[in-house]
Amino acid sequence: MRVFLFSQLNNSRCFYQNSYLRAVYLNNMEEELLGTFSNYFEQPLIDEILEEGKLMEVPAGETIMDIGQYIRSIPLMLSGAIKVLREDDEGDELLLYYLEQGETCSVTMACCMGHTKSEIRAITETETKLIMVPVQKMEEWMAKYKGWRNYVFDSYQNRLNELLQTVDSIAFKNLDQRLMDYLKKKVEVTKDNRIKSTHQEIAYDLHTSRVVVSRLLKKLEKMKKLVLHRNYIHVVDL
Repeated sequence: MRVFLFSQLNNSRCFYQNSYLRAVYLNNMEEELLGTFSNYFEQPLIDEILEEGKLMEVPAGETIMDIGQYIRSIPLMLSGAIKVLREDDEGDELLLYYLEQGETCSVTMACCMGHTKSEIRAITETETKLIMVPVQKMEEWMAKYKGWRNYVFDSYQNRLNELLQTVDSIAFKNLDQRLMDYLKKKVEVTKDNRIKSTHQEIAYDLHTSRVVVSRLLKKLEKMKKLVLHRNYIHVVDL
């Protein structure tokens, strides 16, 4: 939504155009909210989100939250995908989970409740549209709206399940299976069987080395599970 164009309007028509463009902006934002969250949120809550939230469209590959930052907004996902990563003391990363349409980040919410700095990094996996809601509204809406409470509790439950799956994967699966699961999830969230990540980027996400990832990808190619190209991986059958 090109709201920044407000500042480029000529002065004689500024008030009219501002009012008109804001109405269009809010109407589109409401349609997106209802299309994604109507099963959860009451209309009065939708109205408050329209008043307090900020609609953002973020290209792929952007860091929208980083480790050590104080969190001032909670993301509500309208479309796209965000990968959430954890970093160890040596700077190595591990992919925890993805955020997709209709979801939010419960780790972010926990930091908000405790007024602590972020312990995760969030990077857009695809072009992403989301609404950022001020953190001070979280506790207010918890008391005020049943729909918000249910949404928050469900988010915590879903993220906990995904974190347990990540732990199980690291503890009980060999790297071959973890890589295949990773590639399948990547195809699912991007809706594209061409994975444009480098071998090094995959290694970062899986907390392993590029050499190991390259060797396993070659093995999967020989099994006709995928085809390796110069700038992407074409997933055939996983």
